[in-house]
Amino acid sequence: MKRTYQPKKRQRSKEHGFRKRMKNRSGKAVLKRRRLKGRKKLSA
Repeated sequence: MKRTYQPKKRQRSKEHGFRKRMKNRSGKAVLKRRRLKGRKKLSA
């Protein structure tokens, strides 16, 4: 049986990457929350 997660670097960054997050308001909110939490890595 084929596994669910078939990783692709490009697709991942396009969907969950920093630039995608910065494009809209909700994405910026996500980054803000992660900064406040003190995350080392903000996005994929």
